Amino acid sequence: MPGPEAQSSDSDAVLLRLPAVRGIGRGRVVTGLVLALLLPPGVEVMVTVLGFRNFAMIMLLQLAAAVAVAAIGGLWPAVVAAVLGSFLLNYLSAEPVGSLSIADPTTLFTLVVFLAVACGVALAVGLASRRAQEAARSEAEATALSELALRILSSDGSLESFLEKVRGNLGMEAVTLLGSPGPDSVTVPGAPPQWRILASAGPNPPVTHAAADHAAVVDPHYTLLLRGGALSSQHQRLLAAFGAFVVAVRERQQLVKSRRDNLRLAEGNKMRTSILRAVSHDLRTPLAGIKLAVSSLRQEEVQFPPDVQKELLETIENYADRLDHLVDNLLDMSRITADAVNPLLAGTTWTEILPEALRGIPKERIRSELQPNLPPVTADAGMLESVVANIVENAVKYAPGSDVILTARAGAGITVGDQPASELRIVDHGSGVGHNEVLEMFQPFQRLGDSPSPAGGAGGGIGLGLAVAKGFTEAMGGTLMAEPTPGGGLTMVVTLPLWTGHGGGRA
Repeated sequence: MPGPEAQSSDSDAVLLRLPAVRGIGRGRVVTGLVLALLLPPGVEVMVTVLGFRNFAMIMLLQLAAAVAVAAIGGLWPAVVAAVLGSFLLNYLSAEPVGSLSIADPTTLFTLVVFLAVACGVALAVGLASRRAQEAARSEAEATALSELALRILSSDGSLESFLEKVRGNLGMEAVTLLGSPGPDSVTVPGAPPQWRILASAGPNPPVTHAAADHAAVVDPHYTLLLRGGALSSQHQRLLAAFGAFVVAVRERQQLVKSRRDNLRLAEGNKMRTSILRAVSHDLRTPLAGIKLAVSSLRQEEVQFPPDVQKELLETIENYADRLDHLVDNLLDMSRITADAVNPLLAGTTWTEILPEALRGIPKERIRSELQPNLPPVTADAGMLESVVANIVENAVKYAPGSDVILTARAGAGITVGDQPASELRIVDHGSGVGHNEVLEMFQPFQRLGDSPSPAGGAGGGIGLGLAVAKGFTEAMGGTLMAEPTPGGGLTMVVTLPLWTGHGGGRA
């Protein structure tokens, strides 16, 4: 039996106590024997007192007595009742009365049939009782397996959790699951295979067959080792069923892992395809503009006026800035998808990052209403500049006839998790975004309507701005949300926890 430590390790794992199949109990057998000795004489006393001498009816009454004894005491008490009833019928009811001799052979045949029927009924009743108890045990086993399956489905799905429940239900001290050698395992010719320990439960779990009290081969790939004393035949049958659960849990884990790997590969393929599409179109457009401007300036036979030269140089500079921004977003997105973002957190105010974040954006389109006395937030200044720059550029792009308004506030009711926070709201009054498009707009390589910017090709992008902004914001421990602007448009809300004087590492 398991020790106290093993018994108390899992409150949900209760030792299964299944009903034993014992046939009819001793108490019922004793009661049946008493009735077998009382009922047949009682029938004869009753018919004698009533003066009833119909042999066939008396025989039926004795048969009824034998059936009653069989229902209570089973086979052997019923046999006693049948034999005693046959004796009394022969002695008291069959001619000649008062003698064990039988004058009519038909009467002898009738008594033999009576004895056979009574014994047959007793045997049937005994077998039915045993089958009923076997059915009760099977029901208990099925209930136990069903409850265990529900516990497994409601648990964390780990092999350790499953084995702990198996250990507790079977009353074992420790359980170990061994797996067959992997495809890359090195095997020595003539030596036994080196099994891998996949999971275990309980103190000092067995790691070899010699250290285990029981070894259950689940299938060619898995073996369960158990330590903790003998197992009843009922629990051994349950162990075979638990083995099937082992395979199910293991395959479930492998399916989940395969699904994660497939999703990772699909995301990687999508990223590569999108990058190729971006390189083939969005990055080539500014390169073509730069090449055209440079080719124009290099024509020796054409003398451009100063204002035209200035315009061509500005075109080159704008396209170069656009290329630089697109490449930065591609690199930032690759860092986010690879989980390689390591912000250096410090206290930063919203107003400190605005000048660099709004560089290159037309000032006449921006209206800042930030108060200078707002508390600092916990952020990486460079990442926060990228977040604000991408959101503002997106607002300027998709709300061409609207000013972009920046407001910020901090105080009661503004939190990130359970931390007090401050929020920056970037408001535009453009066409807005539909409810179903809100989630899609934060996905990489997604542009509004999956089309170029309404401002034309020069303002287009590869759909990374908001994805990068969201990734950086969450890496800094904040949130980025979108909500409709009253009166039309879109409001982006960047929320970051307030600076408490502790940071400098990854959020």
